[in-house]
Amino acid sequence: MNDVAPSYRLVPGAPDSPVILHVPHSSRAIPAGVREGIVLDDGALDRELDHITDAHTARIAAEAAVRSAATPWQFVNQLSRLVVDPERFPDEREEMLSVGMGAVYTRTTHREVLRPAGYDGEPLVERYFRPYAAAVTDAVAERLEAVGRAVVIDVHSYPTEPLPYELHSDGPRPPVCLGHDDFHTPAELLDEARKAFDGFGGTAVNSPFAGAYVPLRYYGNDPRVSALMIEIRRDVYMTEPGGPAGPGLGAVAKALAELVDAVSGSARR
Repeated sequence: MNDVAPSYRLVPGAPDSPVILHVPHSSRAIPAGVREGIVLDDGALDRELDHITDAHTARIAAEAAVRSAATPWQFVNQLSRLVVDPERFPDEREEMLSVGMGAVYTRTTHREVLRPAGYDGEPLVERYFRPYAAAVTDAVAERLEAVGRAVVIDVHSYPTEPLPYELHSDGPRPPVCLGHDDFHTPAELLDEARKAFDGFGGTAVNSPFAGAYVPLRYYGNDPRVSALMIEIRRDVYMTEPGGPAGPGLGAVAKALAELVDAVSGSARR
């Protein structure tokens, strides 16, 4: 992928669907100009991408969309989170800055140097982060205008064993973690997610990862926007780290489709 390629892709869903499946961390693509600012050699970078990428999550979202009665919209990051992480705050509000993993990472999952000391990440924020954030905001605004509500479901995965960068790794690591926000995650949405993913051996709320992604325009002030983060433990559906998908992927996609239909008010095909 080159520097002029779009950094995101919006896949249209049904006109009356409120659901946006947001897939921010599935890509391994790094533009050549961005690669030049990363100090890892190619082998080390490949290993880091194995650990940091939520592999196959775009495929999970796509298969869930096909299985859903009312096709959800999909907003998919086309670039690696090593370019920018669109789900971080781009300023001092971001707690992951403490381990060098704000909007622009300077450290790896193992707390090693990713970019040199003094690296200025602002050009990457301007080139990639802000346009991405604006496009997600527009996608939510379109759902609000079309159907009066929006449901943002984040599709993530996480490793079976904690990585050194994790700040909250001492809690449960269930097959499915449900990220909840006090303002934007209504009880009904959380209940439907628990039911949809009940067959995987257990869920937990906000452990080991917490919260849900909402564009800042709506965050904390617009109850028409609801949100939930789905974190699938990687051994459920793939070979770790960075390996192929297994038969569990279809089961995860089916469960996600059930959740989409439940919150859309649609019966499954």
